Amino acid sequence: MKKNYRVKKEKDFSAVFKNGENTANRKFVIYKLEKEQPHYRLGLSVSKKLGNAVKRNQIKRWIRHIVMAESDKLDPKVDFVVIARKGVENLTFAEFEKNLLHALKVAKMYQEGIMSEKEVKN
Repeated sequence: MKKNYRVKKEKDFSAVFKNGENTANRKFVIYKLEKEQPHYRLGLSVSKKLGNAVKRNQIKRWIRHIVMAESDKLDPKVDFVVIARKGVENLTFAEFEKNLLHALKVAKMYQEGIMSEKEVKN
């Protein structure tokens, strides 16, 4: 994921937490802040309670992978932070993806009906 697609600075995280809206399901919490920008920006938060560094990095890689794969269906004018909750460390990738996409739908950031460029070409 390119650097300009990431929320990295503490002030950006603070702005999303203070001024943004939050939604959640059992496995993820999503904070989003509407902004005027050409593309979305993603921030990640994975607690040490979820496992060792290897497991936490795997969770972050999975989140980035799913977000990039579904990027054409995401609202481009937001900064959002995904917080992984206890229990995600035990999920399979399919369950993980289903839960994350559900959380994004609840946050009204993901439209499932939009076809990706790959699907249009086929």
